[in-house]
Amino acid sequence: MALQKHVLSLFLMLFIIVIPYVPCYVTSQEDPLKIHGGGDSPFNNIDDGGTPKKLIQQSTQVLSLNRFVKLGVTSSSASKLNVNDFGAKGDGKTDDTEAFNKAWQAACSSGRDVILVVPSNYDYLLKPVRFSGPCNSRITFQISGTIEASENSSDYTEDPQHWLMFESVQNVTVQGGGTINGNGDTWWRKSCKKNPSLPCKSAPTAVTFYRCENLIVENLVIKNAQQIHVNIQESSKVKVSGVTVSAPEDSPNTDGIHITNTKIIQISNSVIATGDDCLSIESGTQNLLASDIACGPGHGISIGSLGETGTEELVSGITVNGAHLSGTTNGVRIKTWPGGSGSASNIKFQNIVMENVTNPIIIDQNYCDQKTPCKQQKSTVKIRNVLYENIKGTSASDVAVSLNCSQSFPCQGIVLHNIDLRQEQEAQIPKALCQSALLSYVGSVSPRCP
Repeated sequence: MALQKHVLSLFLMLFIIVIPYVPCYVTSQEDPLKIHGGGDSPFNNIDDGGTPKKLIQQSTQVLSLNRFVKLGVTSSSASKLNVNDFGAKGDGKTDDTEAFNKAWQAACSSGRDVILVVPSNYDYLLKPVRFSGPCNSRITFQISGTIEASENSSDYTEDPQHWLMFESVQNVTVQGGGTINGNGDTWWRKSCKKNPSLPCKSAPTAVTFYRCENLIVENLVIKNAQQIHVNIQESSKVKVSGVTVSAPEDSPNTDGIHITNTKIIQISNSVIATGDDCLSIESGTQNLLASDIACGPGHGISIGSLGETGTEELVSGITVNGAHLSGTTNGVRIKTWPGGSGSASNIKFQNIVMENVTNPIIIDQNYCDQKTPCKQQKSTVKIRNVLYENIKGTSASDVAVSLNCSQSFPCQGIVLHNIDLRQEQEAQIPKALCQSALLSYVGSVSPRCP
């Protein structure tokens, strides 16, 4: 027994001595292969005051998402409710809003598992509607038909920001292979981005999930949103899969999936082609995993913008693993306004193919989307621990890698690992421009910063 205690004590001493030794990233002049120890994952070596442990925890939370969302799956013994039984006509002309309201209230108050059916071969016209909770039942909203938005702007006077809204519900699944059509053309024509002579006004978001938990959204077509297609806000334990989002390339502000203040979210096997960001990841988003995403046309996959009007904003634990971007105006982008505070940290962009993409890799810590130049500020949203790994393809711009970081607060822990980007024309090697970025290269990286 004494010998065992002695061996255990030696082991603990070695553990304490060895574990804290985590090499830091350095500038690109040094050999990153030595720093990272060859075959080790480069991101695991980033030293940020205990960050590796946090990264492991975040990955575990995202990967264990299935354990949570199973709670929202309705059992095979669930009762079925059909919106037609509550007076819906589904002829594409009659206002079916009240029928949908009644059907939802019946499902929400049933006290047992419910499948709320929107049957195929029907076309339902809806004004703005809220499907509110909390409910005392688990609900599967089975959309097999088509739901279309009213094009009459006067129908949106009470709530000009939302069309379909799921609010404060738990254990809900929205699925079915049907179509949600925002009929956005009416709104696009009135946009100042289409007609600069018009005043700039916001338009409704097509589908909003607000303060939802254990949410599944799968196998749906969502198209032609008035503005944002899907907004997931202040929610947790969310799974989105098999979703097709589409709008014309010139449709203004039609983000595909917009996420803000949401924790533990998985987005997979989805096709997004719109006039704005395919994925827009905003402040308060933590532990997000996006995989098997087809994006384009559109503005790419964006984190931010963050820090507008000097606000403090935080984003962390974001992984995009497996994406194909085609013809987008940006690739994978992080954008922050000068003057803000907070951080965007522990971010991975992995296994991504770029096809004729402008600005494939871009960090802009001096983002300024306004008519007058932004003033120089003493603070900014800090960017740290960002991995770009196994990214290849073609750039439509001369600059394929742009790291425009703050001189006061440089980007830290930026890693480029196995990058192969060439210009679309004549397979030439594009440029990389880097300012105030503390970065490392691992493996074969092209282009590199001068």
